[in-house]
Amino acid sequence: MKDLFRRAPKRFTAARIENQAIPDNMWVKCPSCGDLIYTRQFSDNLKVCKCGYHMRLTAREWLGLLDDGSFVEFDAALASVDALGFVSPRHVYEQKLSESRQQTGLNDALITGSGAIDGMPLCLAVTEFEFIGGSMGSAYGERLARVIEHAADARLPLVTINASGGARQEEGTLALLQMAKVNMALTRLAAAGQPHIALLVDPCYGGVLASYTSVADVIIAEPGARVGFAGRRVIEQTIRQKLPVHFQTAEFLLDHGMIDMVTPRSELRGVLSTLLRLYRDAFAHTSAAQHVPALTHVRG
Repeated sequence: MKDLFRRAPKRFTAARIENQAIPDNMWVKCPSCGDLIYTRQFSDNLKVCKCGYHMRLTAREWLGLLDDGSFVEFDAALASVDALGFVSPRHVYEQKLSESRQQTGLNDALITGSGAIDGMPLCLAVTEFEFIGGSMGSAYGERLARVIEHAADARLPLVTINASGGARQEEGTLALLQMAKVNMALTRLAAAGQPHIALLVDPCYGGVLASYTSVADVIIAEPGARVGFAGRRVIEQTIRQKLPVHFQTAEFLLDHGMIDMVTPRSELRGVLSTLLRLYRDAFAHTSAAQHVPALTHVRG
């Protein structure tokens, strides 16, 4: 089984994200071990410290998983609106949307499109955590539903990369409705015989976990990623008990059968390539087998 998911020769490399602006400071401090890392070395190592701590990538950086030049973006102009006129003591939602658009250069917290890994076509959806915590609002849900339906129509596998705080509170019930909408779209993908492969990166919580990521055909998490529905403090305050030290980490979930594998970032492209090839071959074999009885009947 070890050979099944061995690294492919072509890997997810920093060359695919080196066009990102280099920060003014020359050193990055690891929040886990406290070591200082030279910025260029940090970028070349895919933002993974030598201690193994995986720092967050932007949505655009995650596109480096795909073959060069293969990505075609969908619905980039689709954006959330303040339908509820939400105002809290801390912020006005419309203002927060504007600030997030300026900060990230995106219209919402999800990028969707098509691309390829090792020449195998797929559809992709990746969250941008810096856009209001990667929260799922109405535009996010609509984008995701559309890319799922495109994958079903084109008979392509779907890969989602998820870092989110959950459903967007500023959109209330409109945000919660997206959970049902995207899961209904996934039934079409399943009917088309295509897989949904979900990657959970730190952090992945709330409605995003409780809807489409937890029903994926294959669930992968990065080492140390925090994954759950409610946060650790909320749970401890509710049950009035201390939780295990590694509770809600990727490794904890793997030990308890909640996810399928924990994969370091450097090996991720190879693992995805292997999974896509296995599903492609299985689908081709199944499709051929389904046509055999009909052909036999005609010949008879």
